[in-house]
Amino acid sequence: MNRVVLPLRILLVLVLLALLAAQIWALPEMVPDLADPTLERRFMRAAMLTISVLGLVCVQAVVVCTWKLLTLVTDDRIFSADALPWVDAIVWAIGAGWLMLAGTFVCSYYFIVDEVSDDPALPALLLVLLLIGAVVGLLMVIMRALLRQATTLRTDMEAVI
Repeated sequence: MNRVVLPLRILLVLVLLALLAAQIWALPEMVPDLADPTLERRFMRAAMLTISVLGLVCVQAVVVCTWKLLTLVTDDRIFSADALPWVDAIVWAIGAGWLMLAGTFVCSYYFIVDEVSDDPALPALLLVLLLIGAVVGLLMVIMRALLRQATTLRTDMEAVI
């Protein structure tokens, strides 16, 4: 098990660094500059940037919680009550990120497609991301329930032994 933990931690560090770089440099450049800087459009750009940064914060929270769960795995304490708050935090972060993505989907459909472009590529991409996020979130809920069951079973087995 420890053979897998070290490469996974290295990848988590790389993902965290990439997310930080995206927040600092990429996102401000990716949010479109508006040719007509009316107050409504400036607000829309600021909202898009804020939601994007907060969405990446949710992903960063998942990375940090995963790191902590890996520590519990190496200490052979993953099936203990210590792991449950970290898994709950992952579920909450995924839920918050999904809600922000859903809001972005609605805003992009009503504001970007109607106002800026007739191209449905962005709403289609957001819809696919919403579906993937829903699947990942529901899988995490199931994994949380399995962890609770395994923790209860381990506690019962330790009491018997």
